[in-house]
Amino acid sequence: MSLDKVIYTARATAEGGRDGRVTTDDFKLEVTVAPPKEMGGSGEGTNPEQLFAAGFAACFHSALKLVARKARQEAGDSTVEAEVGIGPINGGAGYGLQVRLVVTLPGLEREVAEQLVATADSVCPYSNATRGNIDVTHTIA
Repeated sequence: MSLDKVIYTARATAEGGRDGRVTTDDFKLEVTVAPPKEMGGSGEGTNPEQLFAAGFAACFHSALKLVARKARQEAGDSTVEAEVGIGPINGGAGYGLQVRLVVTLPGLEREVAEQLVATADSVCPYSNATRGNIDVTHTIA
């Protein structure tokens, strides 16, 4: 996939990999990263999977609100929770990710909610970037 035009570029620098710091160029995000206890780490910082989950949830929710507004549907009390799992692939030769997005759209009929989620999936940049690369599932709560 190539972009027609770049309208914004985010920049972040990592020092120390999974056990260090990540800082954006504008210093609006400065976090200590550490592997979770489940992966043998201290768990005393955030980790790349949490950062990815936060970004995906925020991006998908923004896409959902956009498509709801265009469809004249109320999504004011909606939420998106992203669960990002990491585990071995290829017999342990590498690692991969999977994502589960849990979407709450109170007050909407299930069929309407399903259509909004499907449309948001085609709009969201994270969905477009991950499609065909990792398993992403959508659950309507």
